[in-house]
Amino acid sequence: MESYRVSAKAPEFTLDRPVGSAAAVIRAVFLSPRTFYLGLSEDGPLKEPAVFVMLVTAVTAVLRLALTLIFGSHDALSVGVSIAEALVFVLLSPVIVALLVGAYLLSVRTFVGKVGDFRGVYRMLAYAYGAMILFWVPVLNAFAFTYTTLVLMTLGIRYVYRTSLMMALVSALTAYVPAAIVFIFLQIFVSGLAFG
Repeated sequence: MESYRVSAKAPEFTLDRPVGSAAAVIRAVFLSPRTFYLGLSEDGPLKEPAVFVMLVTAVTAVLRLALTLIFGSHDALSVGVSIAEALVFVLLSPVIVALLVGAYLLSVRTFVGKVGDFRGVYRMLAYAYGAMILFWVPVLNAFAFTYTTLVLMTLGIRYVYRTSLMMALVSALTAYVPAAIVFIFLQIFVSGLAFG
């Protein structure tokens, strides 16, 4: 089994420094995910990662609204619908992540063993969600989702639970399929709420 050395504690989102700490997490997730997950504690708080998810979603929603206003229809109804959709998505984003965590937790317990709990997997996925900052870009949104839920979660499972790359990949891939389906249905549901 490969030996893992934790060189430093992973940066985490804090409420007293929301912008700086969020930037530190996003930078670590993009530039050094291995180091980030080696230093991530499973036992930390849930409140801050949930707020981090909402913050990333809010930034993404604002940028997506800007695109809609620049390139989309400018009538009051479509702008109102876009704003309502964005607000609902921001408010539901921590719950959406919690739903996705269920798939990952089941997969980890099935393939890696009796490791992990909801808190640990939620923290892992919530910080991986930092990559969703690119979700507002039309072509990159599918890549951002895949990077978050497949690539980063593979690395997270591997380094947080100290398992092999193959077990981590199988676990992440097994959870990725239902996570992608849930995410698609949730986007349709949120759109339906905004239009309904």
